[in-house]
Amino acid sequence: MGAFPQTIHFIGTNTPRQQEYKLQDLEVHGEIPAAIDGTFFRAVPDNAQDPMFEDDIALNHDGMISAFSFAGGKVDFSIKYVETQRYLAEKEAGRALFGRYRNPFTDDPAAEGMDRTLANTTPVWHAGRLFMTKEDGRGYEVNPHTLATEGRWDYEGKLKSETFTAHPRIDPETGEMFFFGYQAAGLCSLDVAYCIADKDGNLVKEQWFDQPYCSTIHDFVITENYAIFPIFPTLADLDRLKEGGAHWAHHQDKPSYLGIMPRYGDVSEMVWIEGPKGVSCFHEVNAFEDGDTVHVDLCLSDTNAFGFMREAGGIDIPQQEIGGALTRWSVDMSADELAIAQQPLGPPGDLCRVEDAAQGRPYGRAWYLSMNPQAKGPPMLGGPVGANFNALLRIDPTTGQLAMMETPPGAAISEPAHVPSPDAGHGGWLLCMIDLPNGPPGAGDPSDYSSELWVVEADNIEAGAIATIKTGRPLRSQVHGTWVSRAKLENSCRKG
Repeated sequence: MGAFPQTIHFIGTNTPRQQEYKLQDLEVHGEIPAAIDGTFFRAVPDNAQDPMFEDDIALNHDGMISAFSFAGGKVDFSIKYVETQRYLAEKEAGRALFGRYRNPFTDDPAAEGMDRTLANTTPVWHAGRLFMTKEDGRGYEVNPHTLATEGRWDYEGKLKSETFTAHPRIDPETGEMFFFGYQAAGLCSLDVAYCIADKDGNLVKEQWFDQPYCSTIHDFVITENYAIFPIFPTLADLDRLKEGGAHWAHHQDKPSYLGIMPRYGDVSEMVWIEGPKGVSCFHEVNAFEDGDTVHVDLCLSDTNAFGFMREAGGIDIPQQEIGGALTRWSVDMSADELAIAQQPLGPPGDLCRVEDAAQGRPYGRAWYLSMNPQAKGPPMLGGPVGANFNALLRIDPTTGQLAMMETPPGAAISEPAHVPSPDAGHGGWLLCMIDLPNGPPGAGDPSDYSSELWVVEADNIEAGAIATIKTGRPLRSQVHGTWVSRAKLENSCRKG
C-alpha cells in the first residue's frame, strides 16, 4: 500500500510508532513504594511495515515488548520488537509479506511455509523464562534483562501443538503452568492440545481433544481440581479463508459451551455443557469450587465485542448497543444433568485481573476495565474496538461491592498488573498505563497524546495514583502485561 490506512486500527492509541528505544530515570511524581522492585512487562503491537490491505486490523500488528524496570524508587523504560520469523522476513524484504489476519491464503508467495505468529498478545513468566505469546503459534522466548528475542519455544521439541494460548494459568501453590493450544493440528482444525508444565518448566503432559466447533478459545480457567474451557460461537471457516475472507465470524444463533475435565485427568473425561446462544467472552476473571459446584466468573457480552468479527458474521449491532455484564456461570458437578446457572455480578467491562495468589481459588476482589458513565467527552480512540476504556473497577464478587477509579477527561487506561505487598494485611498495588490527550478531549489530532504509568493502591483505587511515571512519549495500545519481581528476575534462565 505504501501508507497506513486512516481507520480505527491505525489512529489514536493504534497509531504506528515503529520505534525501539530506552529511557533512563523517568520523571516520577509522588513516591514509589520500596516494595515495588522488579519489571512490568507489556505487550504492545505495532506495525513494522505498511500493511498489505486497507482493512487490516489491530490484532494483525507486529509484537513489541516494553519494560518498566523499578529499582530504588527509580524507573527505566525500554521497548523492542519481538524478532519472530515473520518480523525478520519482512524486515529483510522491506515490505509486508503476510496478508490478512490469520489467513495464509492472502500472503505473498515468498512467505509460504513461514511462521505467521506475531507474538503480540501476552508476556508470560514461568520457571525463570519470559515468553511473548499469541494464540496462533508457539511462544517466543525473550531475555527479560535485554528484551532480545531468544527464539521460538517448544519445550525442547516435546510440544506437539502448533499453537500456545496467550492465557495460560499458573497454580499459586504447585507452580505448575496449565495451558492449551487450539487449532493445534493446523489451520481450522478442531484439535485442542491441553498441556501441563511443572514448576521447573518441563512439559509433563500433553493431551488432545476436539472442540464442538472451530472457535476462538482465547482464555480458559482452572480450579484446584478442574480445567475449564469456555467457548463461544465466533468461528473459523477454511472455505472462507481460501476465498480471502476473515478468519473469524460470529454466529448469533449458535450456543456457547463449557468444557470441564479433571485438571490432572484424561481428556476422555471432558464433559460439554451447552450455554446461552450468541454470547461472547474474551477473558475469564477466575474460577473456583464451592463444594460440588464450580463457579466461572467471566466478562460476558451478548454478542462479539469486536466489530470486524460481527461484520464477518453479518451481524449489524452498533458498538454502543452491545449489552453485557461481569457474570458468574455455575455448574453443580454432582447433578444428574449438568447445566449452567447464570448470575450477573457487576457492570460490563473486560481486561480483568486477580492477584496471582488467588488463581483457581475463592477470591474476594478483582479489578477490570470499564466505561465511566459520568465521563465528560468522548473516549480516546484506539484498541481493537476503536474506543479505549476510561475507568478501573474493583469488585468484591461475594458482595457485589464496587469501587471506581476515574481517569482524566478523554484519557485511556490499559489492563492493570498487580504487585503484591510483603506486608500482611496490605493489598499491594496496581500498575496502570494511562494515555492522556495533549489537547482538548475529542478535538485535534487523535494521535497526539502522552503516556504515563500510574501506581495505585490496589484496595483504594478510588483515591487515584500515589505515583505517576512520565514517559514523555505516546505509546501504542497495550494488550496484556505482567509483573515480575526482582527475586524472580535474578533467578531467571537468561542473564543480562
